Amino acid sequence: MDLDDQLRRYFGTNDLAAVPASALAAGLEHMRVDLGLEKDRSRRFALWTLMHALGAAPDLDVAFKDPADRDAARNWMNLSERLMADD
Repeated sequence: MDLDDQLRRYFGTNDLAAVPASALAAGLEHMRVDLGLEKDRSRRFALWTLMHALGAAPDLDVAFKDPADRDAARNWMNLSERLMADD
């Protein structure tokens, strides 16, 4: 999944600063629906990480049934927090 493609798919642009609040809310809702329907584990994980970066990801136990997927998401969260702390 290409980040720019996903941003254009859900928000109509790859420039999030240009997205009005109502379009942002609609795009996040679309992402929640797609996350619920997605069966491919890697695509589901990628979608969840984008939602997490935007502050809209569901809790791990809701998003991932497989414990290994929850662990991977937890690891990603920890790594992303460390990267943000280093800035």
